[in-house]
Amino acid sequence: MLKKERYAAFIDHFSTKMPVAETELSYGNPFQLLVAVVLSAQCTDKRVNMQTPAIFRDFPTPEHLAASNFDELFPYIKSISYPNNKTRHLLGLGKKLVEDFNSEVPSTVEELIKLPGVGRKTANVITSVVWNQPNMAVDTHVFRVSKRLGLVPQNSKTPLEVEKQLVKHLPKKHIHIAHHWLILHGRYVCLARKPKCMECSLTHFCRHFEKNKAKIIEEANTTPLTKP
Repeated sequence: MLKKERYAAFIDHFSTKMPVAETELSYGNPFQLLVAVVLSAQCTDKRVNMQTPAIFRDFPTPEHLAASNFDELFPYIKSISYPNNKTRHLLGLGKKLVEDFNSEVPSTVEELIKLPGVGRKTANVITSVVWNQPNMAVDTHVFRVSKRLGLVPQNSKTPLEVEKQLVKHLPKKHIHIAHHWLILHGRYVCLARKPKCMECSLTHFCRHFEKNKAKIIEEANTTPLTKP
């Protein structure tokens, strides 16, 4: 199957089956989303969503973060991965927003990556989710699924390589939502260790399934059923 055909099949499937796809992080405004995304690095959205209500309640604005300190903020973040670094990032982020951006979350990738704790992936998430900009955030799910499906070359080695390929070949209007399609598919179906190929509805254009079809079917037929 040609790459153009794979992309067409990918867009056709998700446009029909998942016309609305959004981040699973809970937030009420751009500042809250920024905080949540910074906290979500190498941590599950579920865990972040458990902690952010208290953070949003007690630190509702950049000014509140800027006026805080490590000992005050850390208890809210200690159950999240890398709490020391993320506490420092949020404190620095609050100060930077107040001092350089009039307490407003900037709307460009170039400005966002100037904030502590904000890399290209986070900046792409913010701009695509809040403003529907055609930016592709590549996390582990997007990296894995886009390669398995055959949307990007198998030898793509970095998130930036994958990002450039996806942005190049996806129609501009679909880029911001395709990010969520790939994440959600990777989170619930195309799992890292053992993808649920026999439950997947993308096998008709998936390069991984095409290449490993016989083995996948054989394993499915020989796997004993588990009792309910």
